[in-house]
Amino acid sequence: MDNRNQKREKLKTLEERIGYIFRDPSLLEHAMTHSSCANELHKGHLGSNERLEFLGDAVLELVSSDFFYHRYPEMPEGRLTKLRASFVCEPALAYCAEQIPLGDYLLLGKGEEQTGGRFRPSVVSDAMEALIGAIYLDSSLKEARSFIHRFILNDIEGKQCFYDAKTILQEEVQKQEGAELSYELLSEDGPDHRKRFASAVLLNGKELARGTGGSKKQAEQQAAFEALKGLGLVETEKQSEKDNGGSSDVSEKH
Repeated sequence: MDNRNQKREKLKTLEERIGYIFRDPSLLEHAMTHSSCANELHKGHLGSNERLEFLGDAVLELVSSDFFYHRYPEMPEGRLTKLRASFVCEPALAYCAEQIPLGDYLLLGKGEEQTGGRFRPSVVSDAMEALIGAIYLDSSLKEARSFIHRFILNDIEGKQCFYDAKTILQEEVQKQEGAELSYELLSEDGPDHRKRFASAVLLNGKELARGTGGSKKQAEQQAAFEALKGLGLVETEKQSEKDNGGSSDVSEKH
């Protein structure tokens, strides 16, 4: 199988992962094309996903604003802005992209590939926005909204807790007089461009939970989130579905 066919098959697999089939497959390829790849192919800035990223960013802001506006009718503007920002910022989008995993489908230049661009949060989050822009152009705002709801605006309470896990855990620990929270790096594996870290969170020297990630910070965040789950302080939507015997997906009203 030549490179072109391999690329086509790979992108078809991505369509299956996201549950959307493109009418114009070139839009999907464009969304996955990093500037480093476009430059190697002498396509210039118009050949990269940067313009689609620009469009997808605007679509994401509109859809997320509408979502939070209707979900929290009593929440003031300042808190809505902060909440929206926590879901559309680079780390949050990179985390959502990992669930696909979008990085596996990026089209990168050789240099970007060798330096770990496939796993770099900035690169993956930009591709996530470009994908949203591509879906919008290929179909409609309705389809783009559906994708955003499935992969970004899902498990709201669980994700809020994950994004703020270290802060929430620290606040809980401070309720116990004399309690001390600390983090310990357990391991650091892999080449420089693709390192994986494992960390443990400890309460008074006793391990509460462990976590892994592409950086020390991500590993600590995951460990804190696992500790919160272990302490019964967070329930994800999947857990809620299991307990309730049904689905807790947010229905699309708009």
